[in-house]
Amino acid sequence: MPAFTTRHLGAVAAALALTLAAPAATASAAPGSRADLREVMFVGNNWDGTADVIRSTGDFARIGRIDVVPDRAERMAEINADPIKWIYFQAIRNGVGEGHDQLVDDMYSTPDGASVVVSRPSFADVVSVDLATGDINWRFPVSGYRSDHMAVSPDGTRVAVSASTSNTVHVLDIETGEQVGSFATGDKPHENIFTGDGKYIWNMSIGEVNTALDAPWLDWTKGDRRITVVDATTYERVRVVDMRERLDAIGLGDHSDAVRPAVFSPDESKLYFQVSFFNGFFEYDVATDRITRTKTLPKNPATSEDRTTWVNDSRHHGLSMSPDGAKICVAGTMDDYATVVDRGTLQEGPLVPVAKPYWATVSGDGRHCVVSESGADRVTAIDFATGEKSVSVPVGDHPQRVRVGRVAADWSGPSAR
Repeated sequence: MPAFTTRHLGAVAAALALTLAAPAATASAAPGSRADLREVMFVGNNWDGTADVIRSTGDFARIGRIDVVPDRAERMAEINADPIKWIYFQAIRNGVGEGHDQLVDDMYSTPDGASVVVSRPSFADVVSVDLATGDINWRFPVSGYRSDHMAVSPDGTRVAVSASTSNTVHVLDIETGEQVGSFATGDKPHENIFTGDGKYIWNMSIGEVNTALDAPWLDWTKGDRRITVVDATTYERVRVVDMRERLDAIGLGDHSDAVRPAVFSPDESKLYFQVSFFNGFFEYDVATDRITRTKTLPKNPATSEDRTTWVNDSRHHGLSMSPDGAKICVAGTMDDYATVVDRGTLQEGPLVPVAKPYWATVSGDGRHCVVSESGADRVTAIDFATGEKSVSVPVGDHPQRVRVGRVAADWSGPSAR
């Protein structure tokens, strides 16, 4: 396929600039104005195979809990009957799972608040779980042997899921689970982002993250890592961004080009992103196709400098932005803190102690950054205005992704049967 031209780049940049996007987590979850729905936050407890449902503002108290692996026995029977599936299942457990099964990576509620759609890495699938009964509505096995991050279209009708081992993103109808499209990516697709107008999907591939070849001079062994941008209607590729070239251009050839969590500015003219092994983030200008600013954040003196001890090549993993675009919240995973950074000056606020934060999102009212503390089994809300911690609430084992969604107004958990 020919290289992405300047004319095409200008067209995409113009389309993005015309879109005033709300934060991805909030926009993708909005079901409409139905009075019988309640806004909540879903917290995926990866090692438990559960999702806690908490209030999206205020005290963030837990409302209920969902078992997202009610079919565990059936799935395990399939895995144990297939030697190849069994090998991959064990590899996930002993590699990226740190000795645990990965049972919920990502989740989004449906627009009507009736179901939650969940990617389950160890089971290599996506399922829709009925929030009233706890039953599975549909199941989609991804290509290959592991599912990962997802994204929901702004209208809530489609969900995109990364299939890690097949270098593919599947796009599914959120109500039926039927595939409506797919596209090829770089090695180990990870984060997915729909643009606010729903016209494009950005996918970030991170390459191999569970090898011990972590020295900077061995970075080339990690695979083909790139951002793939596709048309969200045709699923045809319209652009590829290799951050290796952009990092080299600013003299950072020793930095990894594996793009991890990322977030757009409200007008989508800027992309802020983290990379493997780096305690900080970058600002990327979409129109000029270059990295414009670098923010290096403090290191925790207690954090080992042995990169092979950092979980899945992460140093920092988790970004969110306040709705007005003024503040960026950073999860400093291996450094055991979270901090709010002023977007204009790039000056960080207080370093809030948290235990291995794995994700950062925005509260329902936009006032707080909510981080998952995978090392303490809780979520913590940090005030965007002050940068100070507001509250922490306990959740299940190893919380990771946190997403804003909807449930029925009177929902408190699946009904007992």
